[in-house]
Amino acid sequence: MRQGIVNYNNTRAGLLTELDNGEYLFVYDEEYAQTYPNQFVTFQMPVSTRPYRSKRLFPFFDGLIPEGWLLNIAAESWKINKNDRMGLLLACCQNAIGAVSVHPVNPVANE
Repeated sequence: MRQGIVNYNNTRAGLLTELDNGEYLFVYDEEYAQTYPNQFVTFQMPVSTRPYRSKRLFPFFDGLIPEGWLLNIAAESWKINKNDRMGLLLACCQNAIGAVSVHPVNPVANE
């Protein structure tokens, strides 16, 4: 399971999770939903307390991933398969152009 913190204008808006079964889950943070009820990440995902689920990476997040020659450079530099959309999103979109950025949640090692 991989996760990314989704920020909107440098404010934590929610959490994107790639589940072990290959599905994706996006959940707005409760505090964000209460404070910014009209500042949605994308029109297709208005601010809500209910989670959004998808069998594929949500189109909005997939659209943040570089394309063309920049995708080739990113995939080669980080040694990530071009089909690993979540891996590319977590590697490439921490400083994305626009209001939304995605930052990896590093797993905590079990002691």
